[in-house]
Amino acid sequence: MTEIKFGTDGWRAILNKDFNKENTNKVINAAANFIYNHSKFANKIIIGYDPRQDADTYAVYIAQSLSNKGFDVELSDKIIATPVLAYTALKKNAYAIMLTASHNPPEYLGIKIIPPYGGPADDTIVNEIVSYLSHDFNKNSKAKEYKKVSFEKDYIQHIKSIIDIKKIKGKNLSINYDGHHGAAGYLFKEILDSENIENHSQNLERDVNFGGQMPDPKEKYLPELKSLCKKTGKIGLSNDGDGDRFGVFNEKGEFVSANEIIALLLRHLVKNKKYTGKLAKTVGSSVMLNIYAQKCAVEVIETPVGFKWLGEAMRKDDIIIAGEESGGLSIKGHIPEKDGILANLLIMEMLAYENKNLFELQAELKTTLGRDFINERIDLKLESEEKVKNIMQKFNSAEEIAGYKITSKTTLDGIKLYLGNSSILIRKSGTEPLLRIYFESDKDNEINALITAVKLMC
Repeated sequence: MTEIKFGTDGWRAILNKDFNKENTNKVINAAANFIYNHSKFANKIIIGYDPRQDADTYAVYIAQSLSNKGFDVELSDKIIATPVLAYTALKKNAYAIMLTASHNPPEYLGIKIIPPYGGPADDTIVNEIVSYLSHDFNKNSKAKEYKKVSFEKDYIQHIKSIIDIKKIKGKNLSINYDGHHGAAGYLFKEILDSENIENHSQNLERDVNFGGQMPDPKEKYLPELKSLCKKTGKIGLSNDGDGDRFGVFNEKGEFVSANEIIALLLRHLVKNKKYTGKLAKTVGSSVMLNIYAQKCAVEVIETPVGFKWLGEAMRKDDIIIAGEESGGLSIKGHIPEKDGILANLLIMEMLAYENKNLFELQAELKTTLGRDFINERIDLKLESEEKVKNIMQKFNSAEEIAGYKITSKTTLDGIKLYLGNSSILIRKSGTEPLLRIYFESDKDNEINALITAVKLMC
């Protein structure tokens, strides 16, 4: 039996291989023990699932298992986006179990456990759940029947309370949207249609193979949307498989990085909506955010990679916006969990307030910053833990790379090396068997030289 490993956002494994009923039982018994030890049978458990193969079947199986143990269980009556379930957990003071593997390849399935605060489980919770993986659940209680429930109404009402929908309607915005065959598609279109906001939406229907693309809203997986934006001169928005990440094209069909979007939304929230507080970003996100936050007179909190750390910052501090380079964000007044539906609506709200094209706002951002911020990332398959250890030691002891002197370094998450206006972050992925290496520079030739040198070092 393969060891069950929890990453930065739950347990994920290949369906019908390591993700099977035997391992699922271990995880659910562990979760049941944790929930019982912290609330007995007082807290409701809610369950949701994304469009992946057998996610619905496993959701029913888990609902039956937990209700038979005596828990009060509600199961979503349809495919649901992770942020919708997370908001419902907060609203109902419930523990949530989401069947998803987010942006991972289609052959994966996973279980994400969301505590009643409506964000990713922190390390204390995860470690305790993991400690129960070899335990059965032997508490005596009368079996119950689980209920099928729709969770979307309260979420939609909440979203409309923090987004200025009237402002968007008043500007007659029109957008392109690619649902990527994920969990957010129909809901996002429903929100727009309910307010008569013009949208050209595609790929909304369920497809367990996500149209033959990775369920990740990156430029290379959204060729149709890119082409449509070039043709129509309108922005393009998209989400990943479970709706917690976003992807954006401007009116020219150019992909807009999450770093740029977070910076622009920070400005929007401070300038147009008068938000106060701090910016929370991961160490993997661009230094652009640090520089721009300073220009906005906003303090920055930097965390390890993974939204669980940003969610923790949101719970403990006064955060205007929390964001990461991989396309996740949330804002003050919302859940401490990334939400791609919210991100899409915030972008539309920003355009309505500014009455400008997105590419114009990008140009203004670049002028304000006075330099380029070029970001690249390479992923290396792990051959062995010993290999990883050797690579990390090599970077930790380096004094220069590609002739560029290392001026400082941090070890908040992996190793981040600073080389003048450039930086390199080397860290292990928390969700996949990969070594992730992030590069940033203000010059193409410099970043290319660093990538070449790092590949040789690995």
